[in-house]
Amino acid sequence: MYTNILVPVDGSANSDCAVAEAAKLAAICSAHVVDMAAYSSGFEQAEVYISQIRPLALTAAEELLARGRATLEAAKVAGDTELRENIGGRVATVIVERATAWGADVIVMGTHGRRGLERLMMGSDAELVARTSPIPVLLVKSAQHSSV
Repeated sequence: MYTNILVPVDGSANSDCAVAEAAKLAAICSAHVVDMAAYSSGFEQAEVYISQIRPLALTAAEELLARGRATLEAAKVAGDTELRENIGGRVATVIVERATAWGADVIVMGTHGRRGLERLMMGSDAELVARTSPIPVLLVKSAQHSSV
């Protein structure tokens, strides 16, 4: 049985599917879910990032967390949200570190299912989480990406 489920979100359809799947899993297991969003940029000048980009990113991240909370509440699942900023590091590393520190029993996250050159160019945080996490990882694809 899972009692602590960590769900990193990024606003994608895959991420929304992961929150919904975690809510189902939590309902079965009487679990507690933490919904985590990370936003990073890095190509803007520091003053532009601090004065313009960061406030917008934080607002967008809070909206993502609110959407995740609403999904959990609709499923009658207890959940907390936590916003983590990630500047300069791999998102996957932050996810695994946070899940381990929090004592998560499972990480549920969306995956785009990229292959070939697209995967090489974009990387895969989901794959890195799955490979490096000492905690079980459930990867969820949205219906639009479920065909191979």
